[in-house]
Amino acid sequence: MASTRKPDSVKLVVAMLSCSQPLFEAAKQRLSEEFGPVDIESDVIPFDFTDYYDEEMGRGLLRQFLSFEKLIDPGEIAAIKVRTNALEEQWAATAGLGVKRPINLDPGYVSQSKLVLATTKDYSHRVYLAQGIYAEVTLRYQKGHFTAWPWTYPDYQTPAYIAFFARVRKRYLEQRGAEGRPP
Repeated sequence: MASTRKPDSVKLVVAMLSCSQPLFEAAKQRLSEEFGPVDIESDVIPFDFTDYYDEEMGRGLLRQFLSFEKLIDPGEIAAIKVRTNALEEQWAATAGLGVKRPINLDPGYVSQSKLVLATTKDYSHRVYLAQGIYAEVTLRYQKGHFTAWPWTYPDYQTPAYIAFFARVRKRYLEQRGAEGRPP
């Protein structure tokens, strides 16, 4: 009979989406207060893959990714998504940008073998976690690089995104080695 064991720690990431680049800095500060220091951040990338968010977020959307120094238990990701949703609601009430949703915060994590994103939307390839939150393996690490699944959003398949997650994975493996755990 197999026995259970504690899962390996993982590296928290948050994808930010907004039409206001200054809001990224405010969000980074607030997220750092919640989850600890940011150790890697991506460039700000134009988000022009879909108009899905235009009505509630406005046009000219931008994307930026953050990763956090402190490793987390992967079981925490549902509670983290609930917390980032609450932060989104706070900004919606106070940001004054003239849009319903001034920022979208999507947490997830990078492990040795994958990128997992948390979401409130159920679908056939997503697994329910807790508190109305689902998880999706968005990218897998295979043969030396991240690769997409058929359901992976087009933007997550771009070289800029893949390069960011590869940097995060490299840092994660360094941290695991420093803990005396196998990478």
